[in-house]
Amino acid sequence: MSIKIYVGNLSFNTSENELQGFFEPYGAVDSTKIIVDQFTNRSRGFGFVEMSNREEGLRAIQELDSKELGGRSLKVNEARPKTDSGNGRRGGGGGGGRSRW
Repeated sequence: MSIKIYVGNLSFNTSENELQGFFEPYGAVDSTKIIVDQFTNRSRGFGFVEMSNREEGLRAIQELDSKELGGRSLKVNEARPKTDSGNGRRGGGGGGGRSRW
């Protein structure tokens, strides 16, 4: 069974290849994804690593949490499923009604 791992506090200069190389000593890495801002295309400072073997992934989490990469102390843990805010809305403005101006 595979595992998805959250990696936080990444340097804005860390590449997906560098992140993959950081995890490979612990087992096979299926994919890496650094999350980027959609407008600036700049790293948001966190990403995800997927590993084929859950036990290897758990060992990587244990060994790499608080380790330094790119001058930053990483936060590494098992990724949690993305949750909905529960209100059924997707953000946006508020208000409604007539304008004061």
